[in-house]
Amino acid sequence: MAQWWQQLQQFGQSLTPQQRAIRTRLAQNPYARLRSPLEVAIAAELGLTLDANTASVDDWLRLPGISIHQARALVALTANGVQFLCLEDLAAALALPLPRLEPYAPLLRFTYRDPTSLVAPIQLNANTATPDQLAQVPVLTADLVARLVRERDRHGPYANLAALQNRLNINPDLVAQLIYYLKF
Repeated sequence: MAQWWQQLQQFGQSLTPQQRAIRTRLAQNPYARLRSPLEVAIAAELGLTLDANTASVDDWLRLPGISIHQARALVALTANGVQFLCLEDLAAALALPLPRLEPYAPLLRFTYRDPTSLVAPIQLNANTATPDQLAQVPVLTADLVARLVRERDRHGPYANLAALQNRLNINPDLVAQLIYYLKF
């Protein structure tokens, strides 16, 4: 234990004042927007990660140089079932050269999610999923899928799970199960 603490102290002493300030800012607010490749590297050293297959628009926007359009495109792709397995996949999806994304490598994780897994199922977007996709959700009956799609087509997208529950008058037990299968 004492050796670990000494190494940490020595590491902290070898940092420049700028690096110490970045470390302090990120330690105080792990959700802060990263401003440079140096901040990305320091965030990775602090143990911060971003899973490319579950990241939200806000998560992507934390990375320096990622635009709102790029973040939305990545989230839309993962919402539609695309899984990124490596940095090259991200570069291809964004039509960017690989070296442009390499500074993000220390922070990014590419966790494969088995679409048929009951342990960690891929969540479907209730506002964009097809009836066939929704029918694959084990807790949705054919009647409920039809009602969900009909209500969505007539009155627009669902804001969240609570809106879906209210609009379809679904019991709380079913909603508790749907948390794991649907997103908005």
